[in-house]
Amino acid sequence: MSIPHAGVEIPAAFADGLVSPWLAQRDADWWIHRLYDFGATLGATVVRTCISRTVIDVNRDPSGVSLYPGQATTELCPTTTFDGDQLYRANGAPDAAAIELRREIYHLPYHAALADEIERLKKLHASVVLYDCHSIRSRIPRLFDGELPNFNLGTHNGASCAPELTAAVESVCDATMYSRVTNGRFKGGYITRHYGCPTEGVHALQMELACRGYMAESTGHLEPANWPPRYDEKYATTMCDVLRQVLHACLAFATRL
Repeated sequence: MSIPHAGVEIPAAFADGLVSPWLAQRDADWWIHRLYDFGATLGATVVRTCISRTVIDVNRDPSGVSLYPGQATTELCPTTTFDGDQLYRANGAPDAAAIELRREIYHLPYHAALADEIERLKKLHASVVLYDCHSIRSRIPRLFDGELPNFNLGTHNGASCAPELTAAVESVCDATMYSRVTNGRFKGGYITRHYGCPTEGVHALQMELACRGYMAESTGHLEPANWPPRYDEKYATTMCDVLRQVLHACLAFATRL
């Protein structure tokens, strides 16, 4: 399990120039590490970072190439929020040297940990599933029209995992009260695309959850008083139960041989 965007830490050395810490943390995948805290009990290795995606986004191509050419998105070291708000004051954004430093300190170690774990598991198992955990606000007009489905499954248009795994996860989602789309607005980020190689036994998929499915998402103007909502285990229970079934489906696929 990969959790690349739940972190909110912004080291002082990388905070200079930011408009505000709250704005720099607003687009985190809030409480995802708590929602999936059962993962380790299923035997999954969990790789996560506590660093805010504003410092550097470990789910972006380190070369800076856009994952969604022609569509609004954020960069390796974002300069705007999802809504298009400027994260930095004038002349405060990191330059090429600063971006490279952040890449060396945070991006490279995250991917070294993922790659090492995949290689370890490949020596033990015929199939490995890399499940990339994400969430996002249900409505962000700059990124997508209308309201996002509850479950947004990304498999790089089928290239990052076997169709049998996709179908198994879809089946779990479709048996619930929640809405689901596969390879819609979110087709999988750099992690899914880079590591998913079904022919080599590595199956990667991204699950992007609409926040309303597991927390009392604010629908009006966002401000520090209402965002993020607190984590409510009771509210999240139903979604958590479905996600447990999703991970069991991943395990069943990986151990089917």
